[in-house]
Amino acid sequence: MTPPKDAHSSRQPKPVRKAQQDDPFELWLKRGLHQLFDEIAREPVPEELLRLIEEDRKTKE
Repeated sequence: MTPPKDAHSSRQPKPVRKAQQDDPFELWLKRGLHQLFDEIAREPVPEELLRLIEEDRKTKE
């Protein structure tokens, strides 16, 4: 039997591992991301950015 022209096309992708709540890596990652970005995410959106978003919405209506 001859291999397909493109050997990569016959390969099946690896199944994606589902994240589990108690997975140590997932816990570590979640905590680290919260430590880095929670303070920034709580900052108010600048008025200038809100104005630009609103202007863009109006042009799409």
